[in-house]
Amino acid sequence: MAGVGVGEKGVRPGKPPLYGAKLWGQVQHLLLNFPLGLIGFVFTVVMLSTGLGLAVTVVGLPLLAAGLAGARALGALARRRARLGLGVEVAEPAPLVTSRPGVAGWVTASLTDGLSWRSALYSFLLLPWGVLSFALTLTLLVVGWPVLPWAIGGLAAVDRILIGSLLCPTALSMRVRELEDDRGAVVDTAAADLRRIERDLHDGAQARLVALSMDLGLAKERLAEAESPESVAVAAKMVGAAHGEVKLALQELRDLARGIHPAVLTDRGLGPALSAVAARCTVPGGVQVQVELKGPDGTVERPDSAVEGIAYFTVSELLTNVSKHARARSASVEAWRQADRLMVQVRDDGRGGAAAYPGSGLAGLTERVGAVDGVLLVDSPEGGPTTVTIELPWHTRATRR
Repeated sequence: MAGVGVGEKGVRPGKPPLYGAKLWGQVQHLLLNFPLGLIGFVFTVVMLSTGLGLAVTVVGLPLLAAGLAGARALGALARRRARLGLGVEVAEPAPLVTSRPGVAGWVTASLTDGLSWRSALYSFLLLPWGVLSFALTLTLLVVGWPVLPWAIGGLAAVDRILIGSLLCPTALSMRVRELEDDRGAVVDTAAADLRRIERDLHDGAQARLVALSMDLGLAKERLAEAESPESVAVAAKMVGAAHGEVKLALQELRDLARGIHPAVLTDRGLGPALSAVAARCTVPGGVQVQVELKGPDGTVERPDSAVEGIAYFTVSELLTNVSKHARARSASVEAWRQADRLMVQVRDDGRGGAAAYPGSGLAGLTERVGAVDGVLLVDSPEGGPTTVTIELPWHTRATRR
């Protein structure tokens, strides 16, 4: 363990000793390679050879799939051993996904899963490597004490290479999983936006239009039955009230349309749109906005509309949070272009303590930004100030293609 007593001879404070727990964890890992490698080799060879030999029969392919599933399980055990014994972070691959239910779907998924075949190869290679590492480790324990930490470290490095190349998810599979997560976040965001629009229409403009219809109906009846100037005046007053309801309904529809995609963003771009958002913020000292989107050649080029929309709504929600929760006296928004990335920074001098914990607004913004391969970072110590940095691609992948 790190940090043995300061008074130990030959040990510098704050550094783990050469013959400490890390070394013995690696030794234990290497010694277990042989027995576990023997078990994995026998299981893999027997199951795969039997399954391949009987592939023309009904039981052959299911037996082969069972062997691959077992090799996958042995691979999971090897990753766990690497975390505990070698102290390395090993990414867990995605679970086996079947395209259709039943035994046939499971067999097909197992036979076409690249990780299962790589796990089988690892189980096959672990026996010769286990014999070699077991013998070398025992020899070093007996006669190689002076070079034991460095030699064991070299053997452990070989183990890490084997596990990293055969048992870890590939870059392509990790990218696919990331895209699936992003797609889920986009779908959830779109569904939430649709529910918000439906709720706003139902509770706002729709309710006002229903009241307007009733008021106009009553005014129509009053006018039809009018027999005196007083009745006409009452009807005119009702029409005037209905006219006011029309104005309010139109204003609510404009606000709703602005929430879907603001006209100023479409017509004038990100700079004026962010200035309009800042002007509506209720921070006492106001919000300073600075936008510089010139490219390397000095020309002003707008980012993709999807990127502009995400930047606009993210800044809008961040400034809303500043107004409601930060108790800030002032805030600022900066946006600039850096190579092929759009950088946005929102700062406030409030009380701090903001965090993107699961279910929070900041977590939702992080998912929205991540949907286009962007990054959102929050620096908000207790007592403030708070700085939120957003990095977005200038062009989305669809545009680049």
